[in-house]
Amino acid sequence: MAAFKRGQVVAFEVLVKRHRTAVFHFILRSTGQPARAEDLLQETWLRVIRGASDYAPRAKFTTWVYTIARNLCLDSARRERHRETDSLDAAGRGGGLPLGMRLPDESRSPESAAHELHLRPLLERALASLSEEQREVFVLREYSGMGFREIGEVTGVSENTVKSRMRYALDALRRRLGELGVDGNAPAAKTVSG
Repeated sequence: MAAFKRGQVVAFEVLVKRHRTAVFHFILRSTGQPARAEDLLQETWLRVIRGASDYAPRAKFTTWVYTIARNLCLDSARRERHRETDSLDAAGRGGGLPLGMRLPDESRSPESAAHELHLRPLLERALASLSEEQREVFVLREYSGMGFREIGEVTGVSENTVKSRMRYALDALRRRLGELGVDGNAPAAKTVSG
């Protein structure tokens, strides 16, 4: 970000390549609407560009960009509170796969991918049952890989509050997933015998 602030345009491209997918997933999980998430992602990067001259590295760049994205999500939610949202497990256009299933993840085995195909809608339902504060902390921690202190900086609450919200989120998710019939055991990989 410091290089972009000094006028190196290619540095911005590096920032976008490095952080676009993670920030998009955060926004998508916050909004539940792919088109709105894309719009908010674009607005996030526009705010990064506009704020470059004032950027001071008081915190990590990721903290700053997630704070921008979070604030845009909150503003958007306030404006759109009366509108219905589409779920990540809703069928795509033309009856295709849901968006949540179309997002690539090359690190999965076929067995874990099949297991995830079954679990994803259940997890999305369980996540939707969390309070907004708990869901936000869970998504930032588990999907964006942020530490508790950094999440506190993004959300504007203490690290202890973040930890407390995470604990309540995990308890609620365990309970809700149990109600949905998920026992927490991933299927064992099958071995090929000769």
